Parts: sequence; structure tokens; C-alpha cells
Amino acid sequence: MVGTHSVYAAARTCLHVCEPMEKVRATRDVHAAWERGALALSAAPGPESTEVPGRPSRPRLVTPRALPRRGLGTVAGRAALMHAVAHIEFNAINLAWDAVYRFRDMPRAFFSDWMRVALEEAKHFELLCGHVRQMGYDYGDFDAHNGLWEMAVKTAHDPLVRMALVPRVLEARGLDVTPGMIGRLRAHGDARGASILELILAEEIGHVAIGSRWYRHLCAQRSLEPEQTFRALLDQYKPGRMKGPLNQEARLAAGFSEQELKLLSRF
Repeated sequence: MVGTHSVYAAARTCLHVCEPMEKVRATRDVHAAWERGALALSAAPGPESTEVPGRPSRPRLVTPRALPRRGLGTVAGRAALMHAVAHIEFNAINLAWDAVYRFRDMPRAFFSDWMRVALEEAKHFELLCGHVRQMGYDYGDFDAHNGLWEMAVKTAHDPLVRMALVPRVLEARGLDVTPGMIGRLRAHGDARGASILELILAEEIGHVAIGSRWYRHLCAQRSLEPEQTFRALLDQYKPGRMKGPLNQEARLAAGFSEQELKLLSRF
């Protein structure tokens, strides 16, 4: 797969792999090839439209409102929660590879950053799927929604818009809600699930920080004021109401300014 020696071809291959564990393996292989210098940022034709990344036939994708609310007092309820997080992580693998494949006029560090994100998202997905299996279920056994990828399609035209709205809005919501999920899982005796989410939370701060760093890099490159631009993009794309409270400490660590946190708390 990586014999092409092209970062973009390798990223596209990972993006289009359908079988989940094969996507995890491909992600590891391509990251390793990049680390040992076997992939080049060579000139290549522009990216194709990639509105449907590789994914398995299940889970069935439905609207968020169609997903049932489940309590954590049952094994099925806890499995459904972990399955939902696993589905987010699966989408996040695709989002990271799409950034590598799509946004080509960027410094080398951009590609290193997003390949590392892909690698860590693949690790998160594998851990979550393993835990779901221990509870007697598998990835695909519960319905899911496609909100993350829908925003990826809307932002495919511009890396600044992608960095602003996917890692810094949609993925950053995980920084707010994961601590509560950890507490509820521990209260219901699922210490392993809680530990997995603690690991994910720590690494997701770094992923959102990567989005923040490249968002500000692109704003500086275009002589745009970052906070005003962020507000304008929120108003334009309306990614959804922020249901507080925000995890102020985690968001500050992930590159948000105090002014941005005030804006998000009112949005």
C-alpha cells in the first residue's frame, strides 16, 4: 500500500478502507512509513471529492434524534455509550486522513501532526471496541449518526474552516462531556471503561490543540484576527448550540483563549 511513496496516495488508501480493524492496521503502517521517511510530499493532482469515506455496512446511520436514550444502569446501556464514543473515534480516523489527503499547501509539520492524530484515534477505537466486545457486543450492533463527517464535507474547501469547526467545535465537545461520562461509568462499576475514557480525554486535548495551532497559523497567514474570524465562522456554519458547562481547563490547554470561551459559553 505504501509502496507508492506518496503521502497523499497513502492517506487516500487509509481513508477508503472499509473494514475497521484493517483501517487501524493501515493507519499504523502508513504512520510508520512516514516516520522512517518512506513517504514523500511530492506534487500530485488535487484531491478528489471524498464525501463517503470507507466504513463498514454497520452501524446503521440515523439522525441524532433517532438514537434512543439509554441509562448506564445496564450492561447494554454502558455498551451503547462506549459504542457511541467508538463511532466518534472511527470518524476521527477518517477526518485525520482526510486532512492529510486534502490540504496540501501546508508545512510538513501539519502532515506529521494529523498522522499522529490518526494513529491515536485508531488506538482509541481499538480500545473501545475491545471493551464493547467484553460486554457482549460489537461495533455495528448499535445505530449511530454521521454528524462529524457531515461537517467535514461542509469544510472540505478550506483548511482554515476545517480547523476552526471540526477539531475546535465538534471534537472539542468531547473535552466538555467526557469527565461526566467517566464519573457515571465509575458510579456504575465500569472502572475499565472509565480508564479508557480518561486516556482518550488526555490525548484529545492534544488533538484539539493541533486544530487550534493550525487554525491560528492559517489566520496569521491570511492576516485574519483569530477570535473575530472564529465568531464569524460559528455564525455562518451554526454547528449547534454549546450545551454547557465548558471544560475551561481542558479547552485552555487545547489552545482556546479566554475570549473564545466566553463566546462559546453564549453560543
